Amino acid sequence: MSDVPSPPPVPKARETAWLVLRAQAGDRAALEALLEHAHAMLLPYVAVMVRDGDAAADVLQETLVLVFRKLATLREPRAFASWARRIASREIFRALRRLRHHERTHDELPPDVPAEPGPAGEGLLARLPALLERLSPASRAVVALHYLDGLTLDETAAVLELPAGTVKSRLAYGLATLRRVLAEEGATP
Repeated sequence: MSDVPSPPPVPKARETAWLVLRAQAGDRAALEALLEHAHAMLLPYVAVMVRDGDAAADVLQETLVLVFRKLATLREPRAFASWARRIASREIFRALRRLRHHERTHDELPPDVPAEPGPAGEGLLARLPALLERLSPASRAVVALHYLDGLTLDETAAVLELPAGTVKSRLAYGLATLRRVLAEEGATP
């Protein structure tokens, strides 16, 4: 999926925390603004991870429903972004397991053919969403959160609820795979 939207401008953590507090207090307008922010923030990550437009829309919708339902349990309003990404990550991996199971039980269907990468003149960052399709879901999540969403490795580890060492090894494995893919294409990493 190469038409991944770029992430929206991130509201200041203080503004988001204020929206969380107001939404938790029952302010419907604040809740709507918060869910719109969550939608825009999570859309690129979900789209890159799921790769199927309809399935990605379903995962994003389910994530937003869970954010809505569990908002009252969020104790630290400033942690909204990582909390919402954590919920999205769980839903993404749940959906990927379902899709993998569905593919195994429907062998008669032809496999998905990955999209061809864009012209060689495009920058690597612009090609990254298409290149991520070549990675395992575990490495794809780490690379997408780190490079596309701009999270630090510690923030990525917190979102995925993994040890920092695991995140670093998945990032290293993902980058090594991307280097091999680029070398095979004759591009410079």
